[in-house]
Amino acid sequence: MTTRLPQPDLRSARLHLREVRPDDAPALFAIHSDPQVMRYWSYPAWTELAQAEQKVADIQRQRREQEILVWAIADAASDHLIGTSAVFALDRAQGRAEIGYSLHPHRQRRGLASEALRLILSYLFDDLQLRRVEADADPRNLASCGLLDKLGFVREGLLRERWHVNGEICDTAFFGLLRRDFIRD
Repeated sequence: MTTRLPQPDLRSARLHLREVRPDDAPALFAIHSDPQVMRYWSYPAWTELAQAEQKVADIQRQRREQEILVWAIADAASDHLIGTSAVFALDRAQGRAEIGYSLHPHRQRRGLASEALRLILSYLFDDLQLRRVEADADPRNLASCGLLDKLGFVREGLLRERWHVNGEICDTAFFGLLRRDFIRD
């Protein structure tokens, strides 16, 4: 078993990024059961709270067994989960990782995802000394692609017909961010 990678709490004026807890399951379900949020994901919207409870258990198991970081993106004032971000495929010897994120639809378009990702990317580049972070997004998800552009990610390719979700074949736009290209503000 690999040594568990410490996961720091990260804070800004509006956000508290922390470990995912079992009591986050209802808020996680509210995000992942929303067809609008899940429109561009690689799996369909959840239909039962038990799926969120299982996801929380899976996250906790992965944190024990793998080098993976999963933050609850929580409102700083209430500590209520409003989104998540995961850093996975972490290879510190190669200095790279992949990142994913989601945010409750009522919290989108307020700069919160950008704020959360800037906290995480600063940690990855400054503390873990990574040189590259990758992300993928459905090219039709203009908001997600725009967020990645805003942070300095470069669209490096298109993976055609990568996913089959809800009877639809979908492409993936692949993005890469080098430490030197990270736009911090």
